[in-house]
Amino acid sequence: MIQLKDLTLGYEQRILLEKVSTHITGGQLVALLGRNGTGKSTLLRAIMGLETPKNGEIILHGKNIASLKPEKLARKISFVTTDKVRIANLRCKDVVALGRAPYTNWIGQLQAEDEKRVVTAMQLVGMSGYAEKTMDKMSDGECQRIMIARALAQDTPIILLDEPTAFLDLPNRYELCLLLKRLTQTEGKCILFSTHDLDIALSLCDTIMLIDNPQLYSLPTNEMITSGHIERLFQNEMVTFDAKTIKIRIKQIFS
Repeated sequence: MIQLKDLTLGYEQRILLEKVSTHITGGQLVALLGRNGTGKSTLLRAIMGLETPKNGEIILHGKNIASLKPEKLARKISFVTTDKVRIANLRCKDVVALGRAPYTNWIGQLQAEDEKRVVTAMQLVGMSGYAEKTMDKMSDGECQRIMIARALAQDTPIILLDEPTAFLDLPNRYELCLLLKRLTQTEGKCILFSTHDLDIALSLCDTIMLIDNPQLYSLPTNEMITSGHIERLFQNEMVTFDAKTIKIRIKQIFS
């Protein structure tokens, strides 16, 4: 579904990724890992068509995103940002309905099929009971689920999320990622999300994409664990893992 071909990304003279190539298929949950400032958000924005690569191509379903008009792109890929969303006076079901914008007429009028998609999206994320509530009266985790429901209502085969667990406590982080995993399995979605939650990524994801500037490594999770890339990238941060090495932590996760 997503293919990167000799992709180079960067700002002015700084190169974040240089001539990287990989691909992601449907039905996969993929975690994008890397240190702060290495280009995780930039890569997601480039896949969305919001950043222009210096060189190379980003291909969605066999077509270069540079050739896709915005309305076509909006039917192929949806994006959930890391920003906290607090929309007063707008009901959750209306926020989710915004995901139907690529399919409605010029005044945004919802048809019966659009209404059905909104209801189904809220059911999938377990938020049916929040349809009439406003997001300014909800927790961060609940709001994040509504934004994922909006992406589901958009009915795209690809969903990108930029640090969706950033403002959540550990139990809610794990629960949210379990939801993403379930959506890949039941809905066949290709879901790529950036995260700093190494434990969760290694325990739930099918594939790990790891940015180690200017390289991008993309491997099935079990292969990434034994590759040495994670230890090398985070070797100076091992103290954050309670004085245990990453190898020991990984072993604990999978024991």
